Amino acid sequence: MNIEDIRDYCLAKPAVEETFPFDDVTIVFKVMGKVFLLLSMDSIPLSINVKCDPALALELREKYDTVIPGYHMNKKHWNTIIIDGSIPSTLILSFIDHSYDLIVASLPKDKKEALKNYF
Repeated sequence: MNIEDIRDYCLAKPAVEETFPFDDVTIVFKVMGKVFLLLSMDSIPLSINVKCDPALALELREKYDTVIPGYHMNKKHWNTIIIDGSIPSTLILSFIDHSYDLIVASLPKDKKEALKNYF
C-alpha cells in the first residue's frame, strides 16, 4: 500500500476533500470539513493517523506493533498506523473506513443531511 492507494481510497469517499493546512508534506483528508485522516508524504515508512473508537484503539495497539498512539493527536481517539507491510491492506482500509464513519456520525444534523446529496 502506498500514498496514491490511500489518497485514491480517501478521495473516493463522499464529500471528502484533501487539504494541506500544516505544511506541504502532510495531507489532511476531511469529510464535510472535519478531519478523518492525516498522511505524511515524507515519513519512511509511510504512516497515517486515523480516528478510532477508544476501546478498539487500545485493542489494536496491543495486537499490532505498528499501531501506536496518534502522533501529535489525542492519544485516546487517534492511532498512527505505520504501513510497513505487516498489516494487510484490507485491514488498513477498514481502519480508514472506521475513521471516516466515526467523523460522519459526529457531524451535526444539517451536515449529515447535506452529505446525503453525495450518495
